[in-house]
Formats: sequence, structure tokens, C-alpha cells
Amino acid sequence: MPETAAEAANATALVGRHFRVRDHYDVGREKVREFARAVRNDHPAHHQEAHARKLGYDGLIASPTFASVIGAATTRSLIGTVLTEYDVSQILQTDQIFEFHRPILAGDLLSVDVVIDSIRTFGDNDFINVKVTLADVDTLPVLVSTTTIVARRGVEIDQDAVETMSGLVMHGHVADGDSEAFDPSGLILLSPEEVAAPTPPAQALPVHTVPAAATLAAGTELPAASVPVTRGDLVNYAGVSGDPNPIHFSDTAAKLVGLPTVVAHGMLTMGLTAGYLVSWLGDPAALAKFSVRFSGFVPVEPTAPTIVEFTGRVKSTDAENGTATVILGATSEGKKLFGRAIAEVRLS
Repeated sequence: MPETAAEAANATALVGRHFRVRDHYDVGREKVREFARAVRNDHPAHHQEAHARKLGYDGLIASPTFASVIGAATTRSLIGTVLTEYDVSQILQTDQIFEFHRPILAGDLLSVDVVIDSIRTFGDNDFINVKVTLADVDTLPVLVSTTTIVARRGVEIDQDAVETMSGLVMHGHVADGDSEAFDPSGLILLSPEEVAAPTPPAQALPVHTVPAAATLAAGTELPAASVPVTRGDLVNYAGVSGDPNPIHFSDTAAKLVGLPTVVAHGMLTMGLTAGYLVSWLGDPAALAKFSVRFSGFVPVEPTAPTIVEFTGRVKSTDAENGTATVILGATSEGKKLFGRAIAEVRLS
């Protein structure tokens, strides 16, 4: 069997296998605050307990895309220790879906379970769907994250480029030595007997939104907004989120992969979009589902901000169930950032 075919067979054999992150994730109050600042999520419930309590929660409410911090570390661990036939430099995220059972809160101790849902091959590219389930100490599901990444196989890596990149990457993201002994984000393969049936989520708390289910109509336009993004914002987000890819802060790295300049993280643009939506909703716990397909990038020059512009439109409403579907848009320099961006929200 050719080497690339053997590699594909090895990866496909992992479809449906379940893994658990070795240690739980302890959601810190200050981490919630610093992440909210990094993605410009200004709702006071991300920053002050008193405002979170007004919405019915005992701890600060994490930003809607906070789980990307956990997911990014989990994906790196998956590529580094399980899907080892892929090179991390040849991986690109194409889709992200968050399904919220309740918001993540400061003080949560979250278990992290991972399953490789599917691997589809098109030419030299494998499209890998990874589902991550976060559950609380009572094993109740909090959030389900589904990420699609495209990984190239059979690509010859330029060693000069590897050496250049190795001098740019942030340190401390991969444990030295035996990962089982030193890496709390390492993955444990679960046997079929260890894979428990999904636990039904707890009853969702009421929401306190500005738009009301009884009066909101399909076709309603959200007020447009814009946010400036600078190199400093990218460096801050890289550190807060734990995304070590130097294309987000090094011109050399960006040009090595064919980009015109440094570009913003896709998950940063998704986080900014979530903040835009929450500013209209008035309640960060109102999101039930948020999905994005990435199609563009935000170029950020060294000495001037790039403006990202946001729009939204209510696609449909369900007054009886108190829900709505919102279509979101984000552009930079006139170019669309998303092929699709949809949020399902609960309304007062």
C-alpha cells in the first residue's frame, strides 16, 4: 500500500474513537475577564458578578466563544499525539459550531471529551470533523463544539521554512518529555465500555433579552457596527487564546505561507461577531447555537488598524417557543469573512 494510502487508512481507523483530556479545565474568573477583553465582549456579566447574578448565574459568564481556548489546546493535542500523520503547519480551520446548553461560568470544572466524527478525503486534503463536549462536575453537558479542519497529506515540508518558523513560535505549548507524565491536555483513549451515553442537559434558565419574542419580526436588521483591529489586538489574542500560529504576529511567517501580511485569527473574528450579536441581544446566555464557515481573512498592517464591519438580519422567529435565527455578516476591506454565519437565539 502506498505510504499516503496507509496514512489515510490509519486516520480513518480513528473515526468514531473517543478520547478524554487528561485533566479537567478549571475556568478562572480572571481568564474569563481577559478573554472577554481580547474579543471586545463588553457585556457587564463577563466582568462583574453582580451583573451575572441579575441574569441568574453565580459566576461571571464567559464569552460565547470562550470554549475556543479549550478547543484549540485539544486540537493541538489531537494532531500532536493521535493524528500524527498530519503536519500542524498544513492544517486550516474551515468551520466552527458551538451548541450551548448553558453558558460557561467562572468556577466551572469542565471535563473535555473528544470524538473524531468523520474524515472525508478530497484529493490531497482530508476534512476532519472533531466534536468536543464540555461537561460540568455533575456530568451535565455545558457546550458541544464541532470543528472542521482541513489537513493536507503528502506535502513535502521545506526544512528552511521549518527552521524559520521554529524561531518565531511561542514556547510552552507543547510539554517536554513524556506527554502522559507532563501534559494535562494530553488525551486518553477510551474503550467502548468507558464511553457513557449522553446525559440530558439541565433545564435552561430564562433569558433577559432586549428584543422580545412577541414583537421581533423576520427581516429585522441589526444596527451595523465596526471594530478596529490592530497588531496589538492580535498579539493579545494569541496569548490569551493560546493560539501559537506566528502568521498572526509575524510578517515573515505570513509571507512564508503566501499571505500578503499578518492576518487576524479566524476565532478572533468569530469572537468579535459574537460580541456584536450579544450587544443587540442584551444577554450573553441567550445564544443556543452559533456556527461559522470561514471564507476570508483580516489583513492587519503594522502601523494602522483594519476595520471589521458587522451586520445582521433576523431570518426567522418562533414566538411560541421564544426563539429566532439570525444571519450575521462580517467584512474587512470590502471582502466577506464568512461563507456562512448563523446564530440561533432564545428570546424573552
